[in-house]
Amino acid sequence: MDEQALLGLNPNADSDFRQRALAYFEQLKISPDAWQVCAEALAQRTYSDDHIKFFCFQVLEHQVKYKYSELTTVQQQLIRETLISWLQAQMLNPQPEKSFLRNKAAQVFALLFVTEYLTRWPKFFFDILSVVNLNPRGVDIYLRILMAIDSELVDRDVVHSSEEARRNTLIKDTMREQCIPNLVESWYQILHNYQYTNSEVTCQCLEVVGAYVSWIDLSLIANDRFINMLLGHMSVEVLREEACDCLFEIVNKGMDPVDKMKLVESLCQVLQSAGFFNIDQEEDVDFLARFSKLVNGMGQSLIVSWTKLIKNGDIKNAQEALQAIETKVALMLQLLIHEDDDISSNIIGFCYDYLHILKQLTVLSDQQKANIEAIMLAVMKKLTYDEEYNFENEGEDEAMFVEYRKQLKLLLDRLAQVSPELLLASVRRVFSSTLQNWQTTRFMEVEVAIRLLYMLAEALPVSHGAHFSGDVSKASALQDMMRTLVTSGVSSYQHTSVTLEFFETVVRYEKFFTVEPQHIPCVLMAFLDHRGLRHSSAKVRSRTAYLFSRFVKSLNKQMNPFIEDILNRIQDLLELSPPENGYQSLLSSDDQLFIYETAGVLIVNSEYPAERKQALMRNLLTPLMEKFKILLEKLMLAQDEERQASLADCLNHAVGFASRTSKAFSNKQTVKQCGCSEVYLDCLQTFLPALSCPLQKDILRSGVRTFLHRMIICLEEEVLPFIPSASEHMLKDCEAKDLQEFIPLINQITAKFKIQVSPFLQQMFMPLLHAIFEVLLRPAEENDQSAALEKQMLRRSYFAFLQTVTGSGMSEVIANQGAENVERVLVTVIQGAVEYPDPIAQKTCFIILSKLVELWGGKDGPVGFADFVYKHIVPACFLAPLKQTFDLADAQTVLALSECAVTLKTIHLRRGPECVQYLQQEYLPSLQVAPEIIQEFCQALQQPDAKVFKNYLKVFFQRAKP
Repeated sequence: MDEQALLGLNPNADSDFRQRALAYFEQLKISPDAWQVCAEALAQRTYSDDHIKFFCFQVLEHQVKYKYSELTTVQQQLIRETLISWLQAQMLNPQPEKSFLRNKAAQVFALLFVTEYLTRWPKFFFDILSVVNLNPRGVDIYLRILMAIDSELVDRDVVHSSEEARRNTLIKDTMREQCIPNLVESWYQILHNYQYTNSEVTCQCLEVVGAYVSWIDLSLIANDRFINMLLGHMSVEVLREEACDCLFEIVNKGMDPVDKMKLVESLCQVLQSAGFFNIDQEEDVDFLARFSKLVNGMGQSLIVSWTKLIKNGDIKNAQEALQAIETKVALMLQLLIHEDDDISSNIIGFCYDYLHILKQLTVLSDQQKANIEAIMLAVMKKLTYDEEYNFENEGEDEAMFVEYRKQLKLLLDRLAQVSPELLLASVRRVFSSTLQNWQTTRFMEVEVAIRLLYMLAEALPVSHGAHFSGDVSKASALQDMMRTLVTSGVSSYQHTSVTLEFFETVVRYEKFFTVEPQHIPCVLMAFLDHRGLRHSSAKVRSRTAYLFSRFVKSLNKQMNPFIEDILNRIQDLLELSPPENGYQSLLSSDDQLFIYETAGVLIVNSEYPAERKQALMRNLLTPLMEKFKILLEKLMLAQDEERQASLADCLNHAVGFASRTSKAFSNKQTVKQCGCSEVYLDCLQTFLPALSCPLQKDILRSGVRTFLHRMIICLEEEVLPFIPSASEHMLKDCEAKDLQEFIPLINQITAKFKIQVSPFLQQMFMPLLHAIFEVLLRPAEENDQSAALEKQMLRRSYFAFLQTVTGSGMSEVIANQGAENVERVLVTVIQGAVEYPDPIAQKTCFIILSKLVELWGGKDGPVGFADFVYKHIVPACFLAPLKQTFDLADAQTVLALSECAVTLKTIHLRRGPECVQYLQQEYLPSLQVAPEIIQEFCQALQQPDAKVFKNYLKVFFQRAKP
């Protein structure tokens, strides 16, 4: 072997050596006999370095996995012998191999097993066991091999081909017949021999039993001698966690409901008499987490049994199962309320399913009602944050608690289904007592009290947030709690979690303020002062900006008395923060978007006359326009690229803010009705010069383009004079992405203004097409995936543009481009339909073709178009579906075929018998289609029902393709 290259295997080697080692590994993988050198090195223990030994196993692994079938019988025998002699050597080594080496060896054994067991090596396990006997080192490797085999055969995370899946099923069946009882006996012997002397091997063996139990005969394990030994392990500190997991796997195994019930009950009896149910005396939380999982498994198994027995009508046994479930509830509650969240989280499944049973019972006993209440109190207690939770810098622990809270929320929702009145009463009790003394109560208790009120909205659902009408007792309870929330002064609590929960809840129950509008001013003040938008925490300010906009939007009818006051108070929050002098504004630009939108909503929905609305909107937008002009001048002069980027960012924010205000308009309140057209046209006038700025083109164009989109929606034809010059600038030296984003703008104008923009479209049609073709024809690297994708997306946009033009009744835009250009455009559509394997574009192309045939295909169509139909469009309808890439099993392709059928039907509609004659006598015979099929095709085409022809066409091409 190349000793120099092997030096690179050491993790501390420098990168040159490492590169050389990698190259050497690749070389050995390809070489037909290099694996033999590695096999020899392993069998004869040539190297002592762990990394070289690992390397040799990797080469062998590659050989077994990918090239085994190429070896001769003698060579395959050599690999088997190498592994067995390596295994024998392990018994004699003064020191065991490192764990990572033993795992890799086990993987190679497992790969060889799945390849050879059914054919050449049926005695695999007997051979290994005869070498290993009960030697602890040998047993360790034997157990690792078993785990590696299990993951090859059963691991659901590994994706297997259908061939591998069939092979794995066959292997498991053969193992069950031939060797599983012997393997189980070996496990028993290992556990029996090592349970008190070698905890590592015992735990490994328990893991193996747990893994195999899911697919072997359960009676081999679920019997007295095994279960008693496992229960014995539950009392041995170093074994009990693995024993717990092993029992869990046994309990989880699918079986007859009555047998399962008996198994679980007998386990529980022994565990209870051994004192395992006395949770409070156990200090080892890791063990308790496993034990909780076991209890959860036993509880859920009993519930599955109950469900099956009820379904089968076996009432007597179902009653017994329910009794068995009820006796575990006290233990379940102890685990649910445990201060360690992992222990609690592991029992939630049982808890959830138990509530589901109670929901199905018609009458609940007093004990069951008490259980519901106990679960409710446990959930409320466990929802509470602990002292360690870091609100400013949330890490992994915090993320886990957030997930755990989501699980508890599901329990709360389930409680609401079982007993909504009880939930409402419990939350009300906790909420009222906490908020009465909020000043002297710890933050986590105040937060959870408000959180519970917030969660009720989803737990007790109503349509459209109508919590304060309908059921009187529920409505008045919620109304009382909301009144307490907004009048108690708790919004001043000095903790971010309480502040955020306050605002979230106020917004969730916004309908309360339509019932009691007198509370709106104090909530608005909370939003606007140091409790909300001016809070010391950026996180609170950011979230409040969003919630404030929602609050104002949902209550816009109640906002009229406060509009001017709010606009004055948010003035400083609207300032465009300049990119210089390190000025730190309170809100990020994303947060400011919400404030601008809120300001827009207040102005537009106010009851003011149009002149007042216009004045207020001008006050809002003029500072942005003035700042924009100054910043644009600065950008033109800026030398430093970093400064250019920050100025462009700032300009983009200004445009974005103006765009966002326009979201306040609607069909009921248009820009025109509010008298604001002029203000927005001034904005357009201000922003458009940025398009001709040669610096930071991407970001500036993107912002202005978005603003134009908004203006096309909001303004009427006043916007049209701005479009030509804007388009001209946006088409200058552009990339695929620019064009792709520009085309939707033109589509939007075309679809909205139709005939009004016809002159403009005729004028810019060919310049736009030249720009598109120029980009599409640019050479790109063969393997440049992103360039290919960009071109594909641009092609789609181009066809979408043609579809919009033809579909908006504007075909004269194309027709007036001169015969040569018209033909060029039509040829690109034919190419799109036939040549590019992109069903989305193909579908669009057929839509365009059928539209053009409909418009131009009659006797009075443009000169030469009828010829074009027969020479190009008809052939396209056959050539496209006949391509190998046209996959009729793909949904998008079927849609393309459907449009192809429409095109053929439209040609028949416009050209009549002449079309049928052409297909019968010229075109289809040229494709060598049999006369009877031609006849069948033409009959289908002439059917009045288009659906019949669509279905026929699919069958026609399925038959035609090899």
